Amino acid sequence: MGSASMIVLILAALAFSSIAILVAKIITKSTTNPQKGQPYECGIPTSGKTWVQLNVGYYLFALIFLIFDVELVFLYPWAVVAKKVGWLAFIEIIIFFTILFAGFLYAHKKGALKWI
Repeated sequence: MGSASMIVLILAALAFSSIAILVAKIITKSTTNPQKGQPYECGIPTSGKTWVQLNVGYYLFALIFLIFDVELVFLYPWAVVAKKVGWLAFIEIIIFFTILFAGFLYAHKKGALKWI
C-alpha cells in the first residue's frame, strides 16, 4: 500500500462523484421557478426583510458547543487505552479536563454562555 494506491483511490473518488453528478444533471429536468428562490420558514410566507443579521452571541454559543462536543472525540480513545497506560493516562486526562474547565470558566466569565 504505497502512494500509488492513494492516487488510485483519489482518482476513483473523483470519477465516481463526477459520474454521479453528470447522471443527475442528465436525468433530472431543469425548471426555473421563482418560488424556489424564496426563503422558506415553517410554511408561513415571510413578511418584511428576510436577510437579517443574527446576533454574534448565537455563533459564540455554537462554537463553545463544538469545543465541548469535540472533546468527546479525544475522550473515547483515552477510555479505550486508559487501563493499559495506567496512571500516566489518568494524569493526562486530568490536565486535559483542567484546560477544558479553564476555557469553560473563561467563556462563562465573558458571558458567552448566556442565551440572548
